[in-house]
Parts: sequence; structure tokens; C-alpha cells
Amino acid sequence: MSLNNQGRPTHVGEVGDSFRPTTFTGNRGLDMEEPLIFEFGRLDNTGVDLDEPESFESELGGHERTNELGLPGLAEPEAMRHYVRLSRNNYAIDSGLYPLGSCTMKHNPRLNEKMARLPGFGDIHPLQPASTVPGALELIDELAHWLMVTTGTSAVAMSPKAGAHGELCGMMAIKAAHTANGRKPEIVLVPESAHGTNPATAALLGYKVVAIDAKDDGTVDLDALKTTIAKHEGNIAGIMLTNPNTCGLFERDVMTIADLIHEAGGYFYCDGANFNAIVGKARPGDLGVDAMHINLHKTFSTPHGGGGPGSGPVVLSDRLAPYAPLPFIRKTDAGLELVETDAQTKGDEKPFGRMTAFHGQMGMYVRALSYMMSHGSDGLKQASEDAVLNANYVRVGLQDIMSLPFGERPCMHEVLFDDSFLKDTGVTTLDFAKAMIDEGYHPMTMYFPLVVHGAMLIEPTESESRAALDLFVATMRDLVLSAKRGETERFAGAPYLAPRRRLDETGAARKPILKWTEPAPAEVTPVAAE
Repeated sequence: MSLNNQGRPTHVGEVGDSFRPTTFTGNRGLDMEEPLIFEFGRLDNTGVDLDEPESFESELGGHERTNELGLPGLAEPEAMRHYVRLSRNNYAIDSGLYPLGSCTMKHNPRLNEKMARLPGFGDIHPLQPASTVPGALELIDELAHWLMVTTGTSAVAMSPKAGAHGELCGMMAIKAAHTANGRKPEIVLVPESAHGTNPATAALLGYKVVAIDAKDDGTVDLDALKTTIAKHEGNIAGIMLTNPNTCGLFERDVMTIADLIHEAGGYFYCDGANFNAIVGKARPGDLGVDAMHINLHKTFSTPHGGGGPGSGPVVLSDRLAPYAPLPFIRKTDAGLELVETDAQTKGDEKPFGRMTAFHGQMGMYVRALSYMMSHGSDGLKQASEDAVLNANYVRVGLQDIMSLPFGERPCMHEVLFDDSFLKDTGVTTLDFAKAMIDEGYHPMTMYFPLVVHGAMLIEPTESESRAALDLFVATMRDLVLSAKRGETERFAGAPYLAPRRRLDETGAARKPILKWTEPAPAEVTPVAAE
């Protein structure tokens, strides 16, 4: 029996459902079976006593609820146990390596969490008067300064809540700039290797999206770009380019691309999701970028989602700086001023509007600045270098057994494989990814980018040690060899060892069941008396 370094059998033929004894509770030791809260909660009981409300006159205009809410009640220990047990079924960056390509699931240093909980930061309310939070404004301004320094840009919009929100902000600034210049171009160019949100954002703003082909090496085809610009002369609003791109490659012609777009009267929007690969190595503003969002969770180590809204600041060149949205911070002789309305604007300030009710996500700002200050400029540069080193370590460790669509050239922070190594094995890309779950790994990003068939995009980040990468590479090699030996049973039904088996994901997406319905009572066969 082959064993991996985690000390448990790996092959499905040797470990399956029959390996575990059937238990009365459905639990398997500390692997607890947890029902839905509706299945064991009680509609007529709750662990919290609420007084009957005093009489009042409804202001809902007849739209108030007339039937029972129908939420199950639990005693406090039951509620605690329920959610703790559910949390044990989650895979998290604190549990193991996350090889998700283009998502940059890196470790979040606990120092950042401690700083975010400091009194004065952790207990701020967004409706407080700005005069009561000068320290918060100073922190936001400090973070904004370093975001501009690291990107080589002139302004930054801090309020966007996530990457896609930031994309929308940058493209709205571009549209506002065109309008101010008396232009109404209709075309946004989007390379094949761009993130899927790029064309969606452009379309949302009413632009027509024109795709730009990639060359055989996975980068933008300059000839195709020139031809497209010539075809739509005078009608180019801009380009949305990811760099490093989603194939894990740096666009070496990026400055030429910027010049071509600017000469055509357009603006250069860069998707900054992959900024983690080049911080301290290259500044997007120096490459001709006019707008770029920064995912703070990917680059400067804040939790994904942040327990609510995330944060996707957008840096802007001097050509777009006047159009940064409200609210923003202005430096005055009297200190920092929060500009929240058009009436407060001065000089060249021409904000295109407001994207969100409040300035931003304070907790994410604190974490990001903490990460920057604790690393310093040399540390941020090393983080980028280590992210690229780790991705190439995985590439070299697997290139002889998995297929690289663009040859064995060095990659940036993520490495892209395709599924041609699975040809004639009877194992699909999805099967392979599901089998990774049995080995204790979250699957890599699959089927994206679309420029290759059966894409498998892996990004280890700079957080992982060599030992962690060695185990991951060894596990991947074992899976590949198993597939090539024809051990299809290991893959076809995987995952076998997860809390739940493989789902009909297509059916679940197209016909979701969004409401729990109490099942019919089970029939009980009476036991005959002896």
C-alpha cells in the first residue's frame, strides 16, 4: 500500500466508503455529520427571550409580513456547535495550500488583524462626523500615498469595494474623461487572456467589446491589435489588459500597446489582479497605464471579502486624476478634508459621481497599510520575487509530466497547464481536480483562461514553504501517474473522502432549490411481537 507524507492511504481502491464503519449518529469520530439548521431547530422555541413589542403604526404601506418568519430556534450551545461544526468543513488558507490561479490566496499575517482591531479603527462608525476621526483620514491618506508610489500614478480612488467594483470605477473615469473632451467612442478592446469581468464591465457601461487575439506564446498579438485599431479608427475608448496576464506571463510589449492606444485617443486600463507579481519590480504608471484597480486581498494581504465588503482601490494617471469619484481626501493647510459632495470640489476636480455610500472599508485599509509598513519596500519586492520563484518551482517540478501550452518558458506568479497530458486516460480535467480534494487540496483554477483547452492554473503565492510545495508537487505527480496507469476509479467518483460526494453542479446551477421544505414523515414498519 503506497502512503503519502501525510500518513494515510491514497488510492481509492484501498480506501473507500467501506473503510469506515457505519455509525448510528452518522458521525465518524471527529468528522461530524451536521444537518441543516431547519432539520433540528424548533420553530416554536428560541434561546433568546424577546419582549412583545409595544403597539406601533406600521410605515410599510401594507407590505409588512403577515405570516410567521419560519426561522428555527436553537439554544445557545446548539447554535455554537452548529456553526463550529460547519466551519470544520471549510477549506481555508489557514488549513492548507490554496493553488487557485489568479486568486492569490496568500497568508494573512496576524499582526494585520491585531492592528485592525485597535480602538479607534475597529470601532469606527461610518456615520461619525469626519471631525471625530482625523486619525482614520490620516491612515487612508497614508495608504493612498503608498499605493500611488508603488504604482507610479497620480491619484487613487479608495472607495471601490472589490476588484470588479474597481474595474467599474476605472472605466467610469475613462468614460467621464472622454465626455469632458467631447468624445463618445464606442469600442473597448479586450485581449483573450483578460479576466472575465473585463468585458462584462465594459458592456455594462454601454461599450462594444472587441476581442484581441493572443499569439502562440500567450501574449497579445500586436499585429492583430494594430489591425483592430485601424479598423475602428477614431472610435477606440480604451483597452482593458491584464498584466501579468492570465496565462501567467508578462506582456513584454506593454509600453508599445500603451502608445498605440494613446495614439488612437483611448485610455489604458490595466487589471491589477496580478499586481502581486510585480510590486517593487515594475510600476504600471511607468508602463503607460492610465487606470488600474488593486485587490488589497491579493497584493497587500487582507482577507478575501473582509467579512463583508472587500477593497479595490483604483489608481489613476494624471490624465484621469480629475475624474476620481467622490468621496476623496484633500490636503489643506488646516489638515485633511473629506470631500463628499460636488459643492466641495475645487479647481480641476471633476468627479464622475459616487460609487458607494461611504469612503471605503476601514478594516481593509488598516490591514493593507500594516502589511506595507511591516514589509518595507525591500520586503514587498522580495514577496513579489518569492511569488514568482514559487510558481516556477511548481512549473519545473511538473513540466515533465504535465503539459505546458506555451512551452517551458519561465512564468510569473502563476503557471498554466492544459489537459493534453490526460488524453486517452479516460480522466477529465474536472475528475482530476475532484481527486485533489481527497488528497486534502483545494483544486486549482480550472477551465480558465479560455485560451487553452482544459486549463489548470496554479498560483502557490509567496506564502508557501519549499516543504509545502514539495508535497504538493509530489501529490500532483502521483495523481498524474495514477491517471496514466488507467486507475480511472480513483477519479470518476471523487471526492470520496469529503463531507459530501460529487454534486450535479450543472443541475444545481440551473435548477437551484432555494427554500427548505420539510420532507414527508418516513414510514416506520412496526416490529412484530414475538
